[in-house]
Amino acid sequence: MNNVKYNTNSTSAVVQKNKVLTNTYILLSTTLLFSGIMSLISYSMGIGFVNPFITLGLYFLTLFMTYKNKNKSSGIFWVFCLTGVLGFTLGPILNYYINALSNGSEIVTLSLLTTGTIFLSLSAYANVTKKSFSFLRGFLFSGILIAFSLGIFGLIASMFGYFFPLLMLMVSGMFAVLMCGLILYQTSEIINGGETNYILATVTLYVSIYNLFTSLLHIFGSFMGDD
Repeated sequence: MNNVKYNTNSTSAVVQKNKVLTNTYILLSTTLLFSGIMSLISYSMGIGFVNPFITLGLYFLTLFMTYKNKNKSSGIFWVFCLTGVLGFTLGPILNYYINALSNGSEIVTLSLLTTGTIFLSLSAYANVTKKSFSFLRGFLFSGILIAFSLGIFGLIASMFGYFFPLLMLMVSGMFAVLMCGLILYQTSEIINGGETNYILATVTLYVSIYNLFTSLLHIFGSFMGDD
């Protein structure tokens, strides 16, 4: 009787994990598509660079509302608000690379393909090995906090005419590495039952992909860009 109960619970847990993973990938794919559409809209409209602090304010607002409604259907609405805002602010960045650099289109394409390849590879690795990457939690939290703080410092300094291109390039490199770790961590958390909310899982993976793409765009643009 105990074995039957254990097997039933074990099967139920596996089904729940698979459901969270499936729902996460479905919501992630639709939000990525929506975000892409929003970026194309802002790109075609020729929207100029949005003040980064306005972007951050909107991001944290929609992130807060997403977390607040994570267990409600309205949480999905806020996920689309969050990804829509970030997608819209991506348009001016793409506009700069494509129009300011002679090989800008190639750099954007390379960044997009590299991001997709990295995400699919890391996701496949986590799914196949079932390995837990929970040990990365502290490293990722500290690393993201440091990289974010350095990025804010660079932005504030640039507002007063002080530019640190090497620092910002280093920040992009840090974010690229950290986002790879975050993709591994979040995917393994879903697979191993550490994350049971597909809305929160979607947000984490989306932000990881977004930051990875923009970081690679900056890195490739710095080393390969032709004026």
